[in-house]
This record gives sequence, structure tokens and C-alpha cells, in this order.
Amino acid sequence: MKHFFIKLISICIAIIIIINVAYNLILADKLKGINTLLSLSNDEVRRDLLNKVRADAKDALEKENLINDEDKIILYKLYIKIKKEFETIDLSDK
Repeated sequence: MKHFFIKLISICIAIIIIINVAYNLILADKLKGINTLLSLSNDEVRRDLLNKVRADAKDALEKENLINDEDKIILYKLYIKIKKEFETIDLSDK
């Protein structure tokens, strides 16, 4: 009976360690991102986010091509489709 309890306790400890490691590796990073989004009411967080966006925009301006060719084609087709839809709007109702 003593061996049963020793094995049971060791298995429980192993399961707790596995759950803890899985939580820290998988969920902790995602929760950090969610907490950042939820804390946008804080001025310091907004300033940090704004500075990151500015830095990314500056990096993007230094690149020769911002969008690869496949994405350009998709965006152009989407633009043409939206343009056609705006041409068929009936503004007499408003």
C-alpha cells in the first residue's frame, strides 16, 4: 500500500509540473498580449504602443517594397471590386 501512495504522489507532482510548464510556454505569452490590449486606457501603455507603431512605420519607409507582388495583385482586385460597388450605389434614397 505504501508503494501505491508513493507512485500516486509522484504522478500527481509530475502532472502538476507538466501543467505548469504548458501554461508558462503556451498561455502566458498570449495572456501578456491580451493584458496589453486591455490596458490601453493607461497613458504609458498607449505611448509605448504609439512609439512602436512609429518605429515600425519608419522601418517600413526604408524598405524598397512594402508589399510583395502577390499581395499587390490581391489588393488591386479588391480595390477594383469595391470601386465597382460604389459606382452602383443609389443615393436617391438619402
